[in-house]
Amino acid sequence: MDLIVRQARRRGDTAPCDIGVEGGTIVAVEPGIAGRAAREIDASGRLVTPPLVNPHVHLDKARLGEVMRPNASQTLQEAIAITWDFKRAYTETGVVERAGAVLEMAVREGTLAVRAFADVDTVGGLRPVRGLLAARARYGRLVRMDVVAFPQEGILRDPGTEALLREAMALGADVVGGLPWYELTDEDARRHVDIVFDIARERNADVHMLVDDTDDANSRSLEYLAVKTLREGYAGRVSASHCGALAAYNASYAAKVIGLVREAGITIVSNPHISLVLAGRRDVEPVRRGITRVRELLRAGVNVASGQDDVDDPYYPFGRASQLEVALFMAHTAHLTYPDELDTVFDMVTTNAARALRLPRYGLERGDAGDLLVWDASSIKEALTRQRPPAHVVRGGAVVARTTVTSELVAGIGDP
Repeated sequence: MDLIVRQARRRGDTAPCDIGVEGGTIVAVEPGIAGRAAREIDASGRLVTPPLVNPHVHLDKARLGEVMRPNASQTLQEAIAITWDFKRAYTETGVVERAGAVLEMAVREGTLAVRAFADVDTVGGLRPVRGLLAARARYGRLVRMDVVAFPQEGILRDPGTEALLREAMALGADVVGGLPWYELTDEDARRHVDIVFDIARERNADVHMLVDDTDDANSRSLEYLAVKTLREGYAGRVSASHCGALAAYNASYAAKVIGLVREAGITIVSNPHISLVLAGRRDVEPVRRGITRVRELLRAGVNVASGQDDVDDPYYPFGRASQLEVALFMAHTAHLTYPDELDTVFDMVTTNAARALRLPRYGLERGDAGDLLVWDASSIKEALTRQRPPAHVVRGGAVVARTTVTSELVAGIGDP
């Protein structure tokens, strides 16, 4: 075998086991695998999980924070405007360098699959897409990356974008993105959704839209997206990020929309830390948290995932590309802090996110891909609490990142 992880503790198992990987595939999961492998890792009873998955990140805008002017209003609208000058000056090399730096951070933090959004509009043209496609080629050995052709300035609102979206898909983008709520009228928002599905059908591509990213209860794109998904037979192939307005709807309408979302098999991606920063800016106490109805969606059986969204850009000044950090934010903002709920927030950055990306062979059973994380923790709670990167990050049976953390108390109790 290429790799054996000894004494691995998988989630839900009552006793440790060994995990053997050969040819990029898990070929054995059993106590005490006989023989030796080319490489062995002694997990010593520590937690071993499949890799983290980031279902939403804007890599083309990442790390602009060092050179941009401040977002004085801390609003979504100003953040969009700040990027215009940068997009006009984008180079493919610059996008690759900034995206690559974040991808390297992500791998060290245990993320081995990413859905990356590239702006497609008449401001930056196709440079963001070309840059992310080049980054995907460069970093393909380390991380799987889906590229989303994303109409950041709208489609009807930005004439020429529809043609650019088709060009972006022809270049090799994987997913058709959307931003229907940003259009000027409800009619245009519905037409936006229709155009995205037209392009997706032409390319047999999945769809991922940023929907109702506002606390305004009048923003109602999600309902139409769910109905459109059902009518197009696209169940299980659509994701919707943010959906903040869902939290502002009255209870009966929210329940109706959640039911449609469940029926349509739409994944809802909530990026809690971004919602905390951008939403509720005009509120007088109490200030809204800005996230969607995470608990209600989960109770209804909707697949809910969490993403990093932004890394040091006009929308958010921080970001370590750590999905473990995102899960911790979700635990706080969605009030998911009971023991079983900690498993749920971890699912949002692993199995649920993998389902959104439709990742094949994801897991820790025989026949699954040989991708796994060995944590310096014995449980999900400990991993979330300590917030340390995995001790070992394995892709295809090869160790691609290692982290060692040391800390020493140099003074004793009562020492002067």
